[in-house]
Amino acid sequence: MELNNKATLEKANAFVTKGDNEGFLTFCTDDTVWTFVGDKTLQGKEAVRQYMAKAYIEPPKFIVENLIAEGDFVTALGKISMKNEEGKTIEYSYCDVWRFHEGKMAELTAFVIETV
Repeated sequence: MELNNKATLEKANAFVTKGDNEGFLTFCTDDTVWTFVGDKTLQGKEAVRQYMAKAYIEPPKFIVENLIAEGDFVTALGKISMKNEEGKTIEYSYCDVWRFHEGKMAELTAFVIETV
């Protein structure tokens, strides 16, 4: 099961890097919950869709340094770069903890810190 969840996350993220948010969302449960620690919580696939449309002006670039799976959880650590509303590329370090339910991404707890 763990390897399947890791493979699912890798496939889903490949859609994001291609700019295919809808393809990514097929890997999420309808009631997915995304919590950006210290910032906001998104409830449901539609809220995530709206967030992605605003946050991913251009597809983000990921560097996954570690991908760790145990049970229903997959943790990804790495770096991400995204353009902000002014078109400036911002670099972040991140740790995403995904909880899977029946093979789909049901919950995300994301720790995202801007790097200088």
